[in-house]
Amino acid sequence: MKELRDKIEIVKPADIEKRSFEIIGKELEEKGIVLPEDEKHITMRAIHTTAEFDYAKTLTFSENAANILTSLIENGADVVTDTNMALSGINKKILSSYGGDAHCFMGDEDVAKEAKERGTTKATVCMERAAGLKKPVIIAVGNAPTALVTLYDMILAGKIKPAFIIGVPVGFVNVEVSKELIMETDIPYIVNRGRKGGSNVAAAILNAVLYKLARG
Repeated sequence: MKELRDKIEIVKPADIEKRSFEIIGKELEEKGIVLPEDEKHITMRAIHTTAEFDYAKTLTFSENAANILTSLIENGADVVTDTNMALSGINKKILSSYGGDAHCFMGDEDVAKEAKERGTTKATVCMERAAGLKKPVIIAVGNAPTALVTLYDMILAGKIKPAFIIGVPVGFVNVEVSKELIMETDIPYIVNRGRKGGSNVAAAILNAVLYKLARG
């Protein structure tokens, strides 16, 4: 028992995150993985959030995506998430310091009511509300592949043109194909190929950019 206890690394609470990123960096190096410099902070934040090194291979960026996302936030873009969990995980204080607001319409009672009355999905109504925002919008989907499919259909129909899409829903039904659809559009994106993802990952991607901006 003492031998096991002696393996505990003594790290000050304020240094735990820093130490975690040091471990992630070392393990990436040991695996022979070199991340693009402009994407590194985002991918490492996703790994830090999940303890899954697969993100180093599956997190997919459109051309210049990290810099485009950073510029959007710097210029006050709003964020729309598909879950309140993702909404709660985003550092809204930093986002608002650049003039941006975060929204989630999925849990609103009137959204459910309207979707039922029209015989459509809540995701459709939510994306329509996102289209009604008068600012550039970053759509962050971590749970509902239906939201990505709806988004794709609306983009093709010219009903919405988000400034950026974060597509990282998790699961088994329509998850992989919904992500592939987003990568077929001309909208800048960060997508995680495969089944993995989640609301926490969607928030982590945004926070990676927000924290980097806050550090200056």
